[in-house]
Amino acid sequence: MAKPKSQLQLFKGKSRGGDDDFVPAPIEDVPLADETQRRYISYALSVITSRALPDVRDGLKPVQRRILFGMQHDLHLRYEAKQRKCAAIVGDVMGKYHPHGDSSIYDALVRLAQSFSMRAPLVDGRGNFGSPDGDSPAAMRYTEARLQKLSAELLQELSQRTVNYRPNYDGTRFEPVVLPARFPNLLVNGSQGIAVGMATSIPPHNLAEVVDAAVAMIDQPDITVRGLLKHVKGPDFPTGGQLLTNKTELEEIYTTGQGGLKLRGEWKLEESKGSNPVIVIHSIPYAVERGTIVARIADAIIGKKLPNLLDVRDESTADTRIVLEIKKDADPQMIMAYLYKNTPLATNVQVNLTCLVPVDGQADMTRPARLSLTEILSEFLKFRMEVVEKRLTHDLSEIDKRIHELEGFAAIFDALDETIRIIRRSEGKADAAEKLMKRFGIDELQVDAILELKLYRLAQLEILLIREELDQKRKEQKRIADLLKSPAARWKMIRAELTELRDTYRDKRLTAIAGNVDEPVFDAEAFIVEEDAVVLLTQQGWIKRQREVKDVTATRLREGDSVLDVAVGSTKSVIALFSNQGSCYVARVVDVMSTTGHGSPVQTMFKLADGERIVRMIGMDPRVLDVPPQEEGAEEPAPPYVVAVSRDGMCLRFSLRGHREPSTRSGRKYMRLAEGDETLYVALCQPDAKLACASTRGKALICEQDDVSLLSGAGKGVMLMRLEEGDRLVGAQLLTAPSDSLELEKENGTILTITTRKYNVVSRAGKGFALFQRGSLSRAVPQVPTVPTLPEGGAA
Repeated sequence: MAKPKSQLQLFKGKSRGGDDDFVPAPIEDVPLADETQRRYISYALSVITSRALPDVRDGLKPVQRRILFGMQHDLHLRYEAKQRKCAAIVGDVMGKYHPHGDSSIYDALVRLAQSFSMRAPLVDGRGNFGSPDGDSPAAMRYTEARLQKLSAELLQELSQRTVNYRPNYDGTRFEPVVLPARFPNLLVNGSQGIAVGMATSIPPHNLAEVVDAAVAMIDQPDITVRGLLKHVKGPDFPTGGQLLTNKTELEEIYTTGQGGLKLRGEWKLEESKGSNPVIVIHSIPYAVERGTIVARIADAIIGKKLPNLLDVRDESTADTRIVLEIKKDADPQMIMAYLYKNTPLATNVQVNLTCLVPVDGQADMTRPARLSLTEILSEFLKFRMEVVEKRLTHDLSEIDKRIHELEGFAAIFDALDETIRIIRRSEGKADAAEKLMKRFGIDELQVDAILELKLYRLAQLEILLIREELDQKRKEQKRIADLLKSPAARWKMIRAELTELRDTYRDKRLTAIAGNVDEPVFDAEAFIVEEDAVVLLTQQGWIKRQREVKDVTATRLREGDSVLDVAVGSTKSVIALFSNQGSCYVARVVDVMSTTGHGSPVQTMFKLADGERIVRMIGMDPRVLDVPPQEEGAEEPAPPYVVAVSRDGMCLRFSLRGHREPSTRSGRKYMRLAEGDETLYVALCQPDAKLACASTRGKALICEQDDVSLLSGAGKGVMLMRLEEGDRLVGAQLLTAPSDSLELEKENGTILTITTRKYNVVSRAGKGFALFQRGSLSRAVPQVPTVPTLPEGGAA
């Protein structure tokens, strides 16, 4: 049997032309780790420099730059032109410059046209380009676009050879490396992007403020961030809002290039006779969907989280107007404090001034860097000087060329008849050019201009115009030459251009700087309707709240379930739920679902681990159980105390004061258990109580409650009863009176009771006494809880 050929042998002799001598490139074995690293680094650099980060000079990402360049250079969609379908724009840009899919190009195009995303939109869109409510834009075949007038300030100097060009992706044409921006677009419109290992989050700013800061830096090159903040008041978002910050915080952010700012919506109160007052929200935080805010406010109303808030209506058009109807006696400040706390009406804006900076001496190469405000403006002005120098050099070259042509015209003005005669006697253009150059001592450029001259320009009036133009060009030539010789003159020119641009595009600031606002602090209890309630917890972990319960055995439960614990108290009071894994979960009574049905699982309120269940609930209404705050500097934990017992025979006491405040969904630890152990009993300590326990093998023990160690924090505890190998506790109970008992059930159904009347109280950590000789205990018989009675005659 023939030996199978290798992959390389199979390819030998196979080529497109059928050449049998064709051999593919040899396969080289390389370490996978090295090749993966090399390719990942290449990918990361590509994302950083060619996709996600903006350039500090024009403030644009590559896709944005290609869209603007393609719209002007190829489609001629300047601001005075007729708009074209976005599908045509996207197709043209994708085919010539950006072959990364139409969706990425259209998304970038839409953003450039959205007035709620860009502080100074660069594209003028017609049609559905989305809305602040979160509506998606229409398909590109329906929408149309052209450039905004402001875009000309980024593009108009391209024709003057002010920036370098590079080949496009297939080498068929060229695209600019960067646009010759005339204003600091990076700060004006900001940028958001996530690269590999870094990100950028540059907020938008007011154009007039940014230009004023650039002018101030021209006047004072060593100006500090503090000096610039006299002009730049802070970010200026297109959706308005209110920034809660001060100059010290802003100075730190703009110095380090990173930080966080708190931004929230603005509101006002409107009152009218015969109707309820309304709160009108007229601005929202940047990049937050208006519809999301309205939905969250509606959820708060439906969930009765804000009793004084009656209705919400979105009356927004181009401007934001969210109307909140409130009760006449309601405090609007408190309502807004709740909304700022619990809805996206207030957000944190992260600032990260990371962008691409040109490498010294290699303008076509960039590197990522996090800059300060002074560095961003310095880089822009440095680039602006380079652009102006190249523009002036180009203009001077064009003027020199034109003067050279005009001097050729001047050379033949006094011999026009002879010039015409030479041309008429020539055998063609080349012969005429040769004779004219020989006769008048002019060069090829001048003679070409003469031969292309229209005959009417030989009139006396036209000759005077040519001489006048020559004088003007020579003056302009001297002016530009003087500018190129003087950096100070060029800075003066840049300053004048920036000032003119500021005056042309100036608009008022949209985002207010509030500083430290003295307003009511959000208080969750202020919005709770206070009333007495009963909270029921079942063995299977279901919890519910009802106004009144007379008999716990008559309440509605799931089949096979029973009531584990009952707590009573005000809706403003709290309940503590103790789990078998040593965690305590605390919630307000009002947060428990109010229903006459089965209730809801505890897992919906807290983040319980696998196998975790609640073994006890304690209510902390001050009328039933007063739990003061913890005292600072106290040497020992203060009462009330709670005792906990685990299946491995460990026990501890701890203060309930550390669990009086609502907890997070993850709860707080009260006992640290060994692997495989769990808490089986938790109870509120009572004066002179005894603690009884029993194990599966029929051993029992009664000790003084106070013999159990009191811990100041979560711990493993001490030994309650010494267990034999393989034995575990099956139940425990606090005995506060001689009649109290711990009831236990044997595997054959026999019920045993442990009381202080039958058994002696001994020391903790003993082996206990035997309850029987044969058999084992299966469980502790659960006690049926009763509904506590609130003082002042008020039974919940």
